[in-house]
Amino acid sequence: MTGFDLSGRCAIVTGANTGIGQAIAAGLASAGADIIGVGRSAMTETEALVRGHGRGFHAIAADLSKTEAARAIVDQAVAAGASPDILVNNAGIIRRADALDFTEEDWDAVIDTNLKSAFFLSQSFAKSAIASGRRAKIINIASLLSFQGGIRVPSYTAAKSGLAGLTRLMANEWAGRGINVNAIAPGYVETNNTEALRADAERSADILKRIPAGRWARPDDMVGAAIFLSAPASDYVHGAILPVDGGWLAR
Repeated sequence: MTGFDLSGRCAIVTGANTGIGQAIAAGLASAGADIIGVGRSAMTETEALVRGHGRGFHAIAADLSKTEAARAIVDQAVAAGASPDILVNNAGIIRRADALDFTEEDWDAVIDTNLKSAFFLSQSFAKSAIASGRRAKIINIASLLSFQGGIRVPSYTAAKSGLAGLTRLMANEWAGRGINVNAIAPGYVETNNTEALRADAERSADILKRIPAGRWARPDDMVGAAIFLSAPASDYVHGAILPVDGGWLAR
């Protein structure tokens, strides 16, 4: 097995129906992993991409705004005959409004999906891995707003900052138990979550001016980092938050 070979591995990828989650699911499959896709909507396209790489795919329908749904995912995967040893916490939503006008409903919706469920799914996954004695990898999808404040997305900023902190905490607790916990912090990516920004010509132009790479990211720009953090090549990497941002944070 090479340092980047995922043959014989099985990855749970949340939010696998579209965007970054779909790209990572297909990318991990290209490296040899079977995929458990988790999402609220159909994952037909993702399944086709995964199977196109000759890997197995099993879909789990789950609403990750509900903590109990997150906790149940690992048991559902095991019941389907899988032995997941990679978890990618990618599912997320965003709500936009000025901080002066932001509602409690929008706060709770984002925190519950992006932070609370990610923690309790990670907890269930870690318990299963430790009980079975297998090495495992957790990859959280953080954000540039794990490092910066942003504007008009208070609950998203809070969730992604919290996810960065949890990445470090879980790494501290679980590194000695055979679990690597790291995160990818995407820059501005062409996904459903950024549709409103890209539709605002002035804001989109301002963002583009600041990206040294000169373009928005595509979902498949996250794949290389995901394979690295899932593979034996990263076995001594713990608690890292890897920006994949076209140089945004270096500016």
